[in-house]
Amino acid sequence: MMFAAYNQWANGRIYDAAAELDDEEFSRNIGAFFGSMMGTLNHLLTADRIWMKRFTGEGDAPASLDAIVHRALPVLHMAREVEDRRIIDWVGGLSDKALSGRFTYMTVSDMRTVSQRLAPALAHMFNHQTHHRGQAHTILTILGRPSLGLDLMLFQRTEEGRAFA
Repeated sequence: MMFAAYNQWANGRIYDAAAELDDEEFSRNIGAFFGSMMGTLNHLLTADRIWMKRFTGEGDAPASLDAIVHRALPVLHMAREVEDRRIIDWVGGLSDKALSGRFTYMTVSDMRTVSQRLAPALAHMFNHQTHHRGQAHTILTILGRPSLGLDLMLFQRTEEGRAFA
């Protein structure tokens, strides 16, 4: 549950900072893995939707990892908030038995079937978020915006994170 709450908090900080960008800066390809802030934030939402579809069997799952779900930041932000709430609600309902269980899914990149335990896959989903939020932070830095604190320990020192400290 801690990583789901941290994920929501850190996404909120990235989106608040991205809201300070103008449209040109938001969509500017600066050479990041997914090009721009728009591409990076869309990838994060896309990947979470793909994983949540795999985990739950429900929801929309884009067909590619570089799908642009929304071009406008306000709409993308709303979709991110909905997905973060969905993740928190789902993770909060998981039992130890469910976490130790297995699930099977089809990969997006090479269309093969994989079966694995849920807990490591869930850890991957949150680690993946952290990885690409770091890229989003770099984009903000390149565009001249101030540095953000995104550390898990910083989250644990906030009101919403104290329960996990």
